[in-house]
Amino acid sequence: MRSKLFVPGSRAELFAKAFAGSADAVSFDVEDSVPEAAKARARAQIADFLGSGAVARTRKLVIVRVNALASPHFSADLDAFARPGVAMLNLPKAEGVDEVRQAASALEEAERRNGVISPIGLLVNIESARALRRASAIADAHPRVAGLQLGLGDLFEPHGIERRSADNVHAALFALRVAAAESGRFVCDSAYPLLDDEAGFRAEAELARRLGYRGKSCVHPRQVAWANEIFRAAEPDLAQARRIVAAAARAADEGRGAFVVDGKMIDLPFLRRAQAILAEAAGAGGNDAAR
Repeated sequence: MRSKLFVPGSRAELFAKAFAGSADAVSFDVEDSVPEAAKARARAQIADFLGSGAVARTRKLVIVRVNALASPHFSADLDAFARPGVAMLNLPKAEGVDEVRQAASALEEAERRNGVISPIGLLVNIESARALRRASAIADAHPRVAGLQLGLGDLFEPHGIERRSADNVHAALFALRVAAAESGRFVCDSAYPLLDDEAGFRAEAELARRLGYRGKSCVHPRQVAWANEIFRAAEPDLAQARRIVAAAARAADEGRGAFVVDGKMIDLPFLRRAQAILAEAAGAGGNDAAR
């Protein structure tokens, strides 16, 4: 999931365009981008589109950002969006284990009501100081948690933390990455709000990529190409990953747990990273490159 494009649920004219674009994931939104008076209509529009042939045929990851657990819209959101074809629900404003477990339980009930067979995962937003401090526990709160997503706007703005500082951004990215690594969940980078600042988007995305983030949220289609380029595994990385996996097979046949590739000592952590690079490339549509 190199790129995840947010699409406001109140803008139905954008739905088909988003699916025709190059984003790996499309994330419909009924939370922050939709005003209170328009939430019911947005929910209905998304639900109608989720039942269309476009969703049934797509290879994109389909995500819906629902309203927060404590909001009056949460139950209706689950009833509308716990449907076949939806891969994940993006849960905002979660700050603790109990909230995630309650959301997961409610999701399971909605799936039963709607006849959903394949379980829908939770992508949990980490967008407050409390949530960041508890991120590892949140990631481990329930098996439904597939990954964590950083929300720098909500995390920084209320506290006067300057986002233009690369040190500040790195600190938040690193803290969340380590928390997610502890439980083996993936992490997705925050959206970048300045639509015409390609250099700023790229700098932030490159930082996230170097820390092992899977991809970046996008709030405009022009950002999708930038994210896809940055988070696509480079051919030299893929080539080395193939060599490592092949050498590991030979080493296993010879009863060796460590071996040398390109002058570098390789053991289990490096092998797992090589396998992950190939798997991510295949998942992003790079099956030929990953062979």
